[in-house]
Amino acid sequence: MLKSLAIFWNSFKMSVQELNNNKLRSSLSLIGIAFGIFCIIGVLATVGSLQAKVVTDIKALGTNTIYIDKWQYGGGDGNDYPWWKYVNRPEPKYSDVKFIKDASVLSKYVCYFNRTNSNVTFENNQLNNVTISGASNEFFSMQTVDIAYGRNLSETEYLRGNPVCVIGYAVAEQLFGDPERALEKSVTFDGKKMKVIGVIKKQGQGFANLFDYDNSIFLTYNCYASVYDVTSDYSNPFVMVNAKDNVPSKALIDELEGIMRRSRRLSPTEEDNFALNDINLLSAQTGSIFATLNIGGWVIAGLSLIVGAFGVANIMFVTVRERTSQIGLKKAIGAKKRTILTEFLLESAFLCIVGGLVGLFLVWLLSLALNNVLPFPLIIAPNIIILAFSLCIVLGVLSGIIPASIAAKMDPVVAIRSK
Repeated sequence: MLKSLAIFWNSFKMSVQELNNNKLRSSLSLIGIAFGIFCIIGVLATVGSLQAKVVTDIKALGTNTIYIDKWQYGGGDGNDYPWWKYVNRPEPKYSDVKFIKDASVLSKYVCYFNRTNSNVTFENNQLNNVTISGASNEFFSMQTVDIAYGRNLSETEYLRGNPVCVIGYAVAEQLFGDPERALEKSVTFDGKKMKVIGVIKKQGQGFANLFDYDNSIFLTYNCYASVYDVTSDYSNPFVMVNAKDNVPSKALIDELEGIMRRSRRLSPTEEDNFALNDINLLSAQTGSIFATLNIGGWVIAGLSLIVGAFGVANIMFVTVRERTSQIGLKKAIGAKKRTILTEFLLESAFLCIVGGLVGLFLVWLLSLALNNVLPFPLIIAPNIIILAFSLCIVLGVLSGIIPASIAAKMDPVVAIRSK
């Protein structure tokens, strides 16, 4: 044990001495390692943090929830998306909610949702392009939303369509300064006054958020329908259906397909004129996208690491040549081949670890800068750091194996006579 520690400590001291004596050569050689580790940690941390944010946003749309719409979510982009196929489909109707509730045995909650944009005023303050949303009474049972001030819409208000609303944090902040001041005040849009009964807790920016809570005003559906023309072809409503516990989304989709075909009175030969969008599939699609991004990062990092490995190997070849007489002396006084081999392999690994530490430091600086810009926190997970330094050790061993083998096989007499 003590012998192994001595070899380890001796290799560490030699690595430090090599870096100190040949600063320029060592620094240039380790740039490739540092840049490669920077790419690996940077790409994996950024993609991982972004993926976690997107998955969280998608889950916020409703776990195990099916969106009934005339539009198919995903399914191509640009010229590949068959918008012409969906644009003339009929809109989901408010009556579909009752029809689904009566016919479905697998659904837990069913909600109708509609929205538009409008300018909102309070006294002399005006806020443009605010999303005005109208939803039926089970919307907030399906969506996890906390109320910062006041209360949420009540069952009685849903039933009667009272002129009350719950507003987003950003709306309250911009109209009233202090969001808590919004309570019991009236805001005006499209000629209608609505009393504010609650302010939604600040949600922050999202990537896959159909409901921009911070910049929205929520009404009961009956109140919304009294203000806006819900039969318009441009209202773009949708129905949300949440499955009961332990019911797979595939089973709910199969049931809803039959229910909607009966509701639309489609014959067996007619194709569906509605879309059943599974939110769980969006998570799967994002997983494949981020996997591709990770592969791209690994390719860039791999090229840098290969360049860095040649640099470290070059350092080790030079080091073996410079220490030839020392190697011969060690072997002459009894050092075994494996001891010499281990010393040089450890030294090579230490050099790569130094490059990895530099790369990690650069990623840390980058994360500090980007956390003030990106709409999600950039987190360097411990498993990414462990992976990066494991690569440094493996790369160091591979880079130093040939020079270390040459040193271990030297004839002590020949090595001592060399200059």
